[in-house]
Amino acid sequence: MPAIITDQYRILNAETFVDSFVGIGTTGKNNYYTFLGHPRPADDPDGIGYGDPRWAIEPPNPVDNFNEEIRYHDSMLFLKKITSSDVRRVIPRINWQSGTVYEMYRNNYSSTNRTSQTATSSLYGSSYYIVTSEFKVYLCINNGTDPENDKGRASKFEPTHTSTTVPPADNTITGDGYQWKYLYTISPSDIVKFVTSSYIPLPEKWGDVSTKTIKDAAVDGKLETIVIKRRGTATVDGLDDGDVKVPIIGDGNGETATVKVRKGVVSEVLLTNTNSSGYTYAHVRFVTGEWDGKKLVVGNLTDNPQFEVIIPPQGGHGADIYRELGGFRVMVYSKFDNNINDQTDYIVGNDFSRVGIVKDPKDLSGTSVLNKRTATSLGALKLRVPVGSSTQLSNVVYKPNARITQYNSTDSSLGIGTAVGYVASWDSTTGVLRYYQPVGFSTGAIYGYELNNFVGVQTNTPITGATHIEPGQSVDNLVVDSGFNGESISVGQRDLALGQSFTNGVSDPEIKKYSGEIIYIDNRAPVTRTASQKEEVKIVIEF
Repeated sequence: MPAIITDQYRILNAETFVDSFVGIGTTGKNNYYTFLGHPRPADDPDGIGYGDPRWAIEPPNPVDNFNEEIRYHDSMLFLKKITSSDVRRVIPRINWQSGTVYEMYRNNYSSTNRTSQTATSSLYGSSYYIVTSEFKVYLCINNGTDPENDKGRASKFEPTHTSTTVPPADNTITGDGYQWKYLYTISPSDIVKFVTSSYIPLPEKWGDVSTKTIKDAAVDGKLETIVIKRRGTATVDGLDDGDVKVPIIGDGNGETATVKVRKGVVSEVLLTNTNSSGYTYAHVRFVTGEWDGKKLVVGNLTDNPQFEVIIPPQGGHGADIYRELGGFRVMVYSKFDNNINDQTDYIVGNDFSRVGIVKDPKDLSGTSVLNKRTATSLGALKLRVPVGSSTQLSNVVYKPNARITQYNSTDSSLGIGTAVGYVASWDSTTGVLRYYQPVGFSTGAIYGYELNNFVGVQTNTPITGATHIEPGQSVDNLVVDSGFNGESISVGQRDLALGQSFTNGVSDPEIKKYSGEIIYIDNRAPVTRTASQKEEVKIVIEF
C-alpha cells in the first residue's frame, strides 16, 4: 500500500524536541548536554583500540549500535548544559541577491508539478523565501510569473518594508513584478547564535511581542496572489482596451478579480477585495457575458485567457511560521569558553575530535538526573611532591594521553590492585591531574591490569609512568595528596576553584558513566584546546 510520512510530521517532531527543553503540557522537561570528547583519535600506543591514524585526514563515520554507544560514553571529556535559549528551529539560508530568479509560494508543488528553479517536488525544497542584508525575512508570493516568464523573473529590488499587508507588484517598465510578504526580523542575539552561512533561525515563539502584529494580521483563506497563465484574446464593450471586474468562483467570501485588457489581450490581473477570507479553492470566471456592467467577449476555446489563483496555507500567510517555512530542522548552540565560570570543568592542552549530545545523564550517585551548567566526566588527582624530595611541582609535566599507574596492592607484580589511566590534562599550578579510563575502547587486547580506582589514603604511593622535567633537573614521581579535601586551593593571593570536590586527594567524575541517551555524534578532525580558546558548536538536527 502506498504511504508517506508527511512533512508536517517532521515539523511536529521538531516542535516536540524543542518543547522538551522547557516542558510543555504533558511533556516533561529534559536535560540535554553537549559534550566534547575523544582526546587521542590518531594515537594508539597501548593497543587498546582507541585511535585511528587516519582520523586527522578523514574522520570515520559514526556508527550507531550499542557497542559504539559505550565508546561514545568513554570518550567524553566535559559537558555543557543546553538551555531553551540555546535551541532554535532553523531553515536553509537563502540570501536575496539582485538578478536572481526566486520561486514563489504555491500550495500544489508535487512530483508532477515541480518548482520552477530548483525542480523539487516540495515547497520546502524551493527558494520561495529570502533573508535580506538587514536580516529581514520575506515570503515571495509573486515572482513576476506570466506567460512570457513562466518560471518567474529576476528580482531587482531588495525588499525593506515591514508592513502587515503585501505591497502590489511592481509591473512598470523598470519593475520586477515581485510581491514580498514581510514575516520577521532576526534578533541580534539570534544572529550571533544561530545564523550561519547555511541556516537562519525561525523565531523562538511565533506570535510573541516581536511577531504579534504579523501573526494577528493573518486571515484564513485570504487570497493575495493571482497570475496569468495564458493571455488569450478579449474585448471590453467592443474595445481592445478596457478594465472589467469578474467573479472568483470558490468557497470563500466575495473576492473578485480586475482584469485589464490592452490591445485585445489580457495585460494584467489584480485581486479586487483586500478583505477576502475562507478560500480553500478558487478560479476566475472569465467568460463571454455581462460583467461589471460591461460586455466582455473572450477568445475561442483554444485562445481563452487562463488564470491561476494561489491558495494560502491554513490560517493565511503568517499564521504559522513553522508550517509555512518548513521548520523541521533544529539547531543546538553551545559555546565552550575558558572564562571564570567554565574553565574549571574544561581541559586545555589536549585534543578533542568528537562532539555529541546526551540526554538526561545521571549525576555520580546514579539516582538523579545531572543538573549542572557544566560538568566533567573525568576523574582527578590532587598531586604533591613526596616528603623529602627536591622536585619543584611547577617543573613537572605530564604528557597528554600518557599512561599513568598507581600500585596500591602487594600483588602489583601481577597487575592486581593496580590503577591505570591516561592523562587528560595537567595543571602544574594547582597540582591537579585529570585522567580517563577507557574501558569501553578495549578490542580484546590484554592490558595486564585491572582498571581499578586510584586512591589517596596510602601516603607516598607514587603516580608513575608519565612525568618528565626540564633538562638538567632531577625528578621524583609525584604522589596523591591524601590530606587534601575540598574544591579550591590558595595559590599566592588567589583562590582557585578546581571544578571538582576532592576527598583524600581524589575526585570522581561528576556524571555516572554510561548514563544518559546519546542522540547525536559528530566525528571531527582533532582540535587542540588552549587556555585562550573558545569553541562555538552549532549542531543542526533534521527530523
